[in-house]
Amino acid sequence: QVQLVESGGGLVQAGGSLRLSCAASGLTFSSYTMGWFRQAPGKEREFVACINWSGASTYYADSMKERFTISRDNAKNMVYLQMNSLNLEDAAVYYCAASRYYSRFLHIAPSDYGTWGQGTQVTVSS
Repeated sequence: QVQLVESGGGLVQAGGSLRLSCAASGLTFSSYTMGWFRQAPGKEREFVACINWSGASTYYADSMKERFTISRDNAKNMVYLQMNSLNLEDAAVYYCAASRYYSRFLHIAPSDYGTWGQGTQVTVSS
């Protein structure tokens, strides 16, 4: 059974940092592009960042490019999202996702991802 489990969310003050983790099981982790998405109340799911199978290539949404860092550890089947300089607009449920198929490319569309975690809540206070 393929499973993704996020952790690391919580309450943080504006300007603070959080590191999200995603543990993968039941799949050949190193063969998949991994992504992070987020969804705030009343809004559509939004692309945050993705990383290719080896970790050598990454891509970010413009508003997160200078503040967030995605990384992966294929030996541990883990993907991470380091978030710095958080602001109120970053508050959302954050989801990690695995590409729908084996892939060596970066993907930004939610439809390109076939497995999703349950999400972890990030709350930012002023």
